[in-house]
Amino acid sequence: MLEHYFPILVLLGAALAIGGGAMGFSYLVGPKRPYHEKLDQYECGFAPLGRIRMRFDVRFYLIAIIFIVFDIEAAFLFPWAVAFESIGLIGFIEMMLFLSVLLVGYAYVWKKGALEWE
Repeated sequence: MLEHYFPILVLLGAALAIGGGAMGFSYLVGPKRPYHEKLDQYECGFAPLGRIRMRFDVRFYLIAIIFIVFDIEAAFLFPWAVAFESIGLIGFIEMMLFLSVLLVGYAYVWKKGALEWE
C-alpha cells in the first residue's frame, strides 16, 4: 500500500529541494548592503503617517468573519447546484434549511448593526 505514495514523496522531496536550493542560493550570492532607506518603514511610497502597530476596530474583524461565513456559503452552493437533479427533494430541503439558518444569522447581524460602519 505504501508503494503507491512513493511518487508523491519523491515529488514533495524534489519541490522542497528546489525551493530550498533557490532560497539558499539567493541568500548566498545576493547583495547584502542595507542602508537607511532600505531599512526604513514603507507605506505606499511615503513615510508612514502614524504608528505601524495600531489597533484595528473590532468591527473590522466582525466584517471579516461575516465575509468568511458567506464565502463558505457560496462554496457550498456551487456543488449543490451542479448535483441538483441527482440529489432530489431531500437535497433541496437540506439546502433550504442551511440557507434559512444563514438568513436568520444575517438578520441577527443586521439587527445588531454589525454591518454599519461609522
